[in-house]
Amino acid sequence: MEITIRKADSSDLEELMRWREVVLREVFSIPAGEDMTALLAANRAYYRTALETGEHIACFASAGETLVGCGGLCLYREMPSPDNPGGKCGYLMNIYTLPALRRQGVGKKVVQWLVQEAKRRGAEKIYLEASEQAYPLYRSLGFQDMKGYLKYDMSC
Repeated sequence: MEITIRKADSSDLEELMRWREVVLREVFSIPAGEDMTALLAANRAYYRTALETGEHIACFASAGETLVGCGGLCLYREMPSPDNPGGKCGYLMNIYTLPALRRQGVGKKVVQWLVQEAKRRGAEKIYLEASEQAYPLYRSLGFQDMKGYLKYDMSC
């Protein structure tokens, strides 16, 4: 199966939203009937702004004319540090392959494309959150564990 990757732009907003909803429901185990109107509206607003400013790069993976996967890259600045002296960061997100086509190289192509985009835009640090099943893929592409991270519970 030949996979091609293409950059998404603001004209792809509706397609991006369809894929984003699928990703959100799967990753966060949101039932099909649960209302996501407010969350999807926030995602739509994010895409509208971030695609135009270049803070977010999105892409689609295709097999022929069929979309089979997607991915995204958030670019931002953090304080410079030894592991990121220039302070430009890339956060990979929304990496998704249709379940029937997983483990056939789709995700790998998406991640490789996004990593090249991050490098091209000057990112010196690229990271992501991953499911356990995806760890072998990311490790095979050069990703390493980041130790010492905690997430604050905002309900406290």
